[in-house]
Amino acid sequence: MTNRIFFSAVLLAAGIAGGVVLGTTTPLHVSASFPFISTTPHQTAFKPRTDDQIPKGPFGDMVRMGENIFRDPQTYAAKYVGNDLHCTNCHLQAGRLAGAAPMWAAYTAYPAYRSKNGHVNSYQERLQGCFRYSMNGKVPPLGDPVLVALESYSYFLATGLPVGENAPGKGFPALPKPAEPPDYKRGGEVYARSCASCHGADGQGQSSANKVAFPPLWGARSYNWGAGMTSVKSAAEFIRANMPLNLGGSLSEQEAWDVALYIDSQVRPQDPRFDGDVQSTRKKYQNTPMSMYGQTVNGAVLGDPAVTPPSGTVPATAN
Repeated sequence: MTNRIFFSAVLLAAGIAGGVVLGTTTPLHVSASFPFISTTPHQTAFKPRTDDQIPKGPFGDMVRMGENIFRDPQTYAAKYVGNDLHCTNCHLQAGRLAGAAPMWAAYTAYPAYRSKNGHVNSYQERLQGCFRYSMNGKVPPLGDPVLVALESYSYFLATGLPVGENAPGKGFPALPKPAEPPDYKRGGEVYARSCASCHGADGQGQSSANKVAFPPLWGARSYNWGAGMTSVKSAAEFIRANMPLNLGGSLSEQEAWDVALYIDSQVRPQDPRFDGDVQSTRKKYQNTPMSMYGQTVNGAVLGDPAVTPPSGTVPATAN
């Protein structure tokens, strides 16, 4: 491929399973400098509990800790985090926002079978995957206080929601097939016009007062090749519904597909399941029209160790 990529196979692909998400109100014991709030309206009959409904006592303390981790994992779950992302970057309004993979809908969907690892996952196992892939970090052991806190917070948000039902607002709103195949060049233009002011022209995000204000979308401090956001379809759905921040729905469907392809065609940390060969790894874990892993973009093979940062915890000084 060259700078111009026609990703026609994307038109035939099916969607991936919804991920785990979080949302915002007033942060609990964390900095207020994380402006990840979307006002995009989504229809849902369910209203998750608010912070003022967190009970007193040990359970309430665990719920508060879960929300703190959700908002600022670098502070509250540092040993398991390997990049500059916060859970709230994808799970908006601290996991409360419908259409942004809300945690309440995720909680009631588990246990569930996941083809990604080939067995029925508990909710804690699903959270482990978030640390391994989206946070490019280390997996907390089952029962670890970090997982218990996040599970408690999700349970609190989901209180009153029936289990085992496909709750309205779960995951990201589905997008119809684009009118034209997603295009790298057009996507770069959308990115420069609508995304770079927050995430940087180089995609490395922005910080303020030593705190990440807007997350990196690629590079060593972003999510790795195993994360759900490396699916062009999943990224396009999230972008269309929720981005630019507070302006969800302002991009056209075509623009969302194009910029998702552009973002997912950049260098990022290795898939933790890498077996030493890019094409073999793609065939085992990434062999869908939705993944750019193993494709050649701007003369580089995405996933090639020569241009790919390692998976796992990456030092904060990494470029």
